[in-house]
Amino acid sequence: MNIFKSRRSIRKFTAEPIPQEVMTSILEDAMSGPSAMRRDPWEFIVINDKKMLADVSSFLPHGGLLQDAACGVVVCGDIKNAHDNSESYMLQDVSAAIENLLLSAESRNIGSCWLGVHPRRDRIEGISRYFSLPENIIPVAVIALGFKAETKAPETRFNINKIHYNGF
Repeated sequence: MNIFKSRRSIRKFTAEPIPQEVMTSILEDAMSGPSAMRRDPWEFIVINDKKMLADVSSFLPHGGLLQDAACGVVVCGDIKNAHDNSESYMLQDVSAAIENLLLSAESRNIGSCWLGVHPRRDRIEGISRYFSLPENIIPVAVIALGFKAETKAPETRFNINKIHYNGF
């Protein structure tokens, strides 16, 4: 279970592409996450075109690393498919899928970095326009993926002071 401590944000990647069957497995794992009322409001746009990766990186202040990634995954939520059409439920479901995606990539020694989109209006609008997303599809994050060109030691941020039993 060291995967939880070994998964770190990777910002340097090799040029090696991720095989299609590996990407499919990672996305299958992402879609195995919990979802309120099993509504599965997630949608994934996989980008492996270098020009598109560069274009998308321009919407994100720290997105330059996308240009060296094997691919990027724009993870979106369909508000019409979320439980009670709730943005909160949609964000929780999509975030669980993102965490599964990150851990699945790590289990395959593929580096990842979560680049936040939601709730930044300029990022949401830029990506939505770029991909001509329907109004009900909301980009939540972009995940950079690629074989690691850097290593980082496992770490924990465990803090006993953050644990409270039976009250705060």
